[in-house]
Amino acid sequence: MRKHHPENERVKRRYLQFLREAKRLSEPTVDHAAAAVAAFEESTGYRDFRRFHIEQAQRFKRVLDEHVCPANGKPLARATIHSRLIAMKAFLLWLADQPGYRSRIRYSDAEYFNPSGKDGRIAKAARERPVPTLEQIRHVLAMMPTKTDIERRDRAIIASTILTGARDNAIASLSLKHIDMEQRTLFQDAREVRTKRAKTIYSHFFPVGEDIEAIVFEWVALLKDRHLFGPDDPLFPATQVALGDTGQFEAVGLSRKHWQNANTIRRIFREAFEAAGLSYFNPHSFRRTLAALGERVCTTPEAFKAWSQNLGHDQVLTTFISYGGVSLRRQGEILEELRSGVAKSDGLRGLDEVALGRAVLSVLRQGKD
Repeated sequence: MRKHHPENERVKRRYLQFLREAKRLSEPTVDHAAAAVAAFEESTGYRDFRRFHIEQAQRFKRVLDEHVCPANGKPLARATIHSRLIAMKAFLLWLADQPGYRSRIRYSDAEYFNPSGKDGRIAKAARERPVPTLEQIRHVLAMMPTKTDIERRDRAIIASTILTGARDNAIASLSLKHIDMEQRTLFQDAREVRTKRAKTIYSHFFPVGEDIEAIVFEWVALLKDRHLFGPDDPLFPATQVALGDTGQFEAVGLSRKHWQNANTIRRIFREAFEAAGLSYFNPHSFRRTLAALGERVCTTPEAFKAWSQNLGHDQVLTTFISYGGVSLRRQGEILEELRSGVAKSDGLRGLDEVALGRAVLSVLRQGKD
């Protein structure tokens, strides 16, 4: 049975190059587009794209709806189906403008890959995500061993993530010069640090506790004083691997190299939480912990704006909407508190509605700046 089509391979290669070089999309996004096109091609029996017919789009939708993941026996998530259809729509729109395809594919053909409105709403619906509490993070840090330099590094990585709010890929690429322990600041220079959308971020340590700060202080001092690391050396060096006494490759200490990606950091998080008897929380969930903390401790719109900027957000509404969702448990507590207040005051007269309205408007205005 055919597994590829030569002409399709050539045009797919051009399309992926277009996404990388013209659209400047990230490699994971390009990989997702390639997977969507490959899935569509398989559903057609690897027919030439020039023989496209709208019935192929209709069949592709049915294939996605009926697909069962072999790993868990479950159907594809609506978000996955939605993203694959949108990716195929983008591909067909590009294909309709290519030589050799213009007379065979119309721009309107791409509309047949539109997901239904119902599926779109399901795919984009906001869902509560698990967020670790500061107490849970402290418990993990307290349970982590610190006998070796590698174990101290792993603990410092988790402490630094909650202290700075930096993303895992940025953490993996930081150098010693990017952190200032005296000023308690972190400079994520996009020329050297792998930040999201290559954005340079200057932030101060979040007020999460002197005990957490002390872990990072001790780690930086160890690198400088014992290992004689310089400004350009990694803040969290990769593990040095060599042949051990048993003739097997094993960890023998710290190298002077940065990690190429954040995979090891995620593994460190997983192992640390599981060893502490807790469910796994990924590094990005710590940013949600900080957003929730900011909602509790910031008493003015200006304070929350500063907190939002410290997370690297240009608009405060990003922190409110994307990171600051109220948990279902806390939502219930707030409603109970309001219910008690209404019962005592016989209405909402106890609330200073004018002050509340001004505060909300102030936040909204700052979010547009």
